[in-house]
Amino acid sequence: MTHVPLRPIGRPRAAFLDDLVYEEQRAEQAALEARLEERRADVRAGWGEKYVDRVHKKGKLTARERVDALKDPGTRIFEIGTFVNHDRQFGKLRSPGAGVVTAFATVEGRHVMLIANDNTVASGAWWPMTPEKIQRAQRMALELKVPVVYLVDCSGLFLPEQSRSFGGARGAGHIFKMNSLLSQAGVPQIAGVLGDCIAGGGYMPIISDRVYMTEQAYMVIAGAALIKGAKSQKITSLDIGGPEVHVHASGCADVRVPDDETLLACIRREVARLPSSAVDYYRGGVGAVDPAQPARELGGIVPADARQVYDAEEVLARLVDQGLFWEVMPDIGREMICGIGRVSGLYTAFVINRQGLVEDPEHDKRKRPAGILYRGGIAKISAFSRACESDGIPLVWLQDIAGFDIGAEAERHGLLAYGSNLIYTNSEKKSPVFTILLRKASGAGYYAMAGLPYDPVVQLSTPISRLSVMEGRTLAIATYNTKLDDDFEIVTEDPEERAAIEQGMQDVEQRIEADMDPYVAASRLDTDEIVRLDELRPWLEALIEMSYQGIGARRVKNARIWSMHDLHELTQGLR
Repeated sequence: MTHVPLRPIGRPRAAFLDDLVYEEQRAEQAALEARLEERRADVRAGWGEKYVDRVHKKGKLTARERVDALKDPGTRIFEIGTFVNHDRQFGKLRSPGAGVVTAFATVEGRHVMLIANDNTVASGAWWPMTPEKIQRAQRMALELKVPVVYLVDCSGLFLPEQSRSFGGARGAGHIFKMNSLLSQAGVPQIAGVLGDCIAGGGYMPIISDRVYMTEQAYMVIAGAALIKGAKSQKITSLDIGGPEVHVHASGCADVRVPDDETLLACIRREVARLPSSAVDYYRGGVGAVDPAQPARELGGIVPADARQVYDAEEVLARLVDQGLFWEVMPDIGREMICGIGRVSGLYTAFVINRQGLVEDPEHDKRKRPAGILYRGGIAKISAFSRACESDGIPLVWLQDIAGFDIGAEAERHGLLAYGSNLIYTNSEKKSPVFTILLRKASGAGYYAMAGLPYDPVVQLSTPISRLSVMEGRTLAIATYNTKLDDDFEIVTEDPEERAAIEQGMQDVEQRIEADMDPYVAASRLDTDEIVRLDELRPWLEALIEMSYQGIGARRVKNARIWSMHDLHELTQGLR
């Protein structure tokens, strides 16, 4: 019972995929990755060099320069919400990344959440979707219990669009509630005030445990221009709410420092005072080891075409340490793989959809398509998810799913009830859950496998992800079903009517296909970030380490007392 039977999985790529197919698939992914990098660069540029120069002339660093200076040298940041507001215009203006940088970073050896107003975009103003993006980052920090660092340089709401970011359940004011919930949960919050912090920008740092201000920073409910108009007083914003006021009189800030660089050094010292990471403790003397097969091959192994299949085990082999994995309940619900591996030396649970054809337990001589949820697979992943919750094991869902089985037999098998059971399981989880949309994320299958409505801590998409209820062609057929015969051919003999139906079906298909683009989902915060397939391993390393960083915040059982062993023993030989 105490032994976790990790076994090697995966093969060298040439053993299951020839060079020509691999290179073709890799080339297709490379084109999508190039577009991803181009769009990332566009967001990083903010409003461009003119506005970067304007920030520098004020003696300040840009938000991204601040983030780079704060993180540990040689480490990378894991940005989330990069494409919020992608391809949206507000009059003639854009808000790259919704005007705020939110990212996981390592500071003094500890993972933290950084939230930094992009002062090259309307002086760090809050646009539509900016509050939701900030709150999403705060929620991640709350779930993982990692410290939050605010780098505040915010001119308040972007007033021409105020009606779209002020009110509502997730309007700007909810940021301050999240500040309060983080404080209540004991999550450290450290704020650096580095410039204009007006209205909501002034409220944002106040609930933090420590607040630093530079000499040119101020926090005010209303700025000098508004006071001049309302009260006819000639006074500067620094006079109203600069460090002289808030450090020495109001007590709304703790320490004044001369400049950005000094403030960032002070924040690093504050983080260093926090308890160190528990990751090495939970590793139990086991080191972090790379996968036996290189993760960089994932872009050539997973085809962009959702109709083509691949070996899901080969994906897992390139994500887990040394390619070692314990598959749990392997003979039940063969369309799903559930099991345990290590990521960065830490136990991690995985659920992934098999692709291709699998045995049909209802019909001995027949196979059925994988990538679909059947009764056995649903029961299996529900039981597995509950065991992960009981044992405190972080769970990673790797989605490539076309949905639930349908038809008379599926209804007789009670898939609605089995699905409801799984939905309940996902809704009640307290241990960290992460969801990755590898490719297809369709219909109720997306919900059942812990899609974003079921509150995974982070949901990642890839450049080939397709999030929808159903594919465009399928929806076009359903929309025009009364005009089609049993073979889905148009039945009318009228050439004008036929042309109109053909055009209508084509329009529906094209619109749905466009909506399935991962950038559309990312723009609306329907997914947290788009990452390359070969970035999944470093992302998982960071997320799993964050899951184990703190102590005493959640149940983490040692492997001797896992419920997983009981589940494994009770299902041996069953099918």
